[in-house]
Amino acid sequence: MTTESPRWFTSSYSSNGGNCVEVAADLVASRGVVPVRDSKDLTGPTLNLRADAFVGFVAGVKAGAFGTV
Repeated sequence: MTTESPRWFTSSYSSNGGNCVEVAADLVASRGVVPVRDSKDLTGPTLNLRADAFVGFVAGVKAGAFGTV
């Protein structure tokens, strides 16, 4: 059993007034997941994405597959 805590970070591109998500990529090696949470609700729910799913999501964002907000 691992007791490591996630080290959260927000993208350096996140300067849009707080509408951001945070990720904790440090748990990929030990747990195989990338936790994601709302940066405005640090005690709120966390979505644990499988590492391969997160990689696919990031690739889709970079390719423009999700349009713009």
